[in-house]
Amino acid sequence: MQWFARKTRQEIWDEAIQWPLGDIEAAARIRAICDAAAQSAIAAAQNDKGESARYERAAKVAMEIAMKISDDLMRDDAVHRIVDLCMSASDLKTAQILFRAIHASWIRETVQRDHPTLVS
Repeated sequence: MQWFARKTRQEIWDEAIQWPLGDIEAAARIRAICDAAAQSAIAAAQNDKGESARYERAAKVAMEIAMKISDDLMRDDAVHRIVDLCMSASDLKTAQILFRAIHASWIRETVQRDHPTLVS
């Protein structure tokens, strides 16, 4: 009875990436990953082990893609999205490290306004 066989969920961050990926496509992929992992990040903040692992995989893939973006502003915006995801998961350590990687002053100010605990 293969009709009822439970299929594992294919996540956007588990899909193979066809390199080279342009900056716009990379930023769009990071946005999609962060949107898809938002609920897992919230559950991870509440100590849900399964969702925590899902959030960590998503954040790791998003960070790997962000490192390959060559445009500074696009990379800073992508890192901003990943910082938001980390803060949803109460992953302050990772968020602080990523926050330091943002160079554009107006994006840094936006992140500081949204997450004042990063600056402490």
